[in-house]
Amino acid sequence: MFRSSRVQRAAAHDATGLAPARRKSALLATDLQDLSFRRRATPALLAVLVISVVDFLTGQDRYLAPLMVVVPSISALLLTPVELLLVCGVGFLSLLWLSNYDQVANFHDGRFLIGAMVSYAALTAISAYIAELRMRRAAAFAAVSSVAEAAQRALLRRPGPKVGPLRLAVRYVSAADEARIGGDLYSALDTPHGTRLLVGDVRGKGLGAVQTAAVVLGAFREAAYDEEKLNRVAARIEASVERHVPDGEFTTALFAEFGAPGTVELLHFGHVPPIRVAADGTVAVLEAADPWVPLGLGPLVTGEPTTVRQPFGPEDVLVLCTDGVVEARHHRTGEFYPLAERVGPLVRGTARSAAELESAVGRVYADLLVHTGGALGDDALLMLVSRPGDHPQHPQHPHHGR
Repeated sequence: MFRSSRVQRAAAHDATGLAPARRKSALLATDLQDLSFRRRATPALLAVLVISVVDFLTGQDRYLAPLMVVVPSISALLLTPVELLLVCGVGFLSLLWLSNYDQVANFHDGRFLIGAMVSYAALTAISAYIAELRMRRAAAFAAVSSVAEAAQRALLRRPGPKVGPLRLAVRYVSAADEARIGGDLYSALDTPHGTRLLVGDVRGKGLGAVQTAAVVLGAFREAAYDEEKLNRVAARIEASVERHVPDGEFTTALFAEFGAPGTVELLHFGHVPPIRVAADGTVAVLEAADPWVPLGLGPLVTGEPTTVRQPFGPEDVLVLCTDGVVEARHHRTGEFYPLAERVGPLVRGTARSAAELESAVGRVYADLLVHTGGALGDDALLMLVSRPGDHPQHPQHPHHGR
């Protein structure tokens, strides 16, 4: 009758492409099964204890055992069918003990006792069925969340440790539990016009956000090769978003182009500004003097976005992220994660090798988890970029491009 284990096994072998542990974690968190049996059974067992104690203390002239019917109802909300039967069995034994203590069979010819027992057994069976339905729905809900995450991961083709002249280290974490799939996106392409990066964040959650991310990334992967100017790449993406994304949806984005050695060209579309970390740990937040509106909101403004060129030497590391990082809350105070204050010592001197860069992104992510207490409430993307072997050939002052 009860197929909870079969439902869980089916969820663990779906075609999402996710690790089994990740799929199981999504299912357990959705149905509170990530809590221990003791914690989930406590409310129902506490009800058994309270009813038994109160009945005993009020003496034999008070018969409170029929109140045990609350035990199956509580159990149906938190326990699996098998666990429910176990806990309700404890309640049934308590009902019999209280009936014997109150001498119900002697005073009422046993008919009242039989009625209480039949009612309790019937409610237990119904509650077990409800628990089974609850777990089926939880499995289906977790499967949808897992499919969304799998689609997102398939969309985000993880770049290798080297793309063109760049070294990359990426850490992407999806806060997929409770269907909070977001639309964080990134791409790195070595094109005839230089190595180009895109980091973005789609407004909203769920499969709709993943769908929007697919439009943005698809347009970028085509335009990055075709268009000579970075702002023309962005214009192509804007046109695709206008055609294929519902009105009102938007995507913050940051474009970066590494062409001539010693510099990086940036184009801001309302996204978190990147941070440049020098070899000695000095931090510079590369804010845009005139950032543009997010992708999807272009028709609301006039003019064109402009790029800005920033110095970027062979010992520098560029830190890009999404708002899931800088808006991560402290687990006690609620303060945002101060990335610009913390990233310098964690990243300095790591441009020398891919291994050091990978270790650095791990340190930043570990520090982020310490800040939040071990859990993230939103998708988070961290990308560290270095360009070894560069020799600066441009003035060390930012200037605007066209």
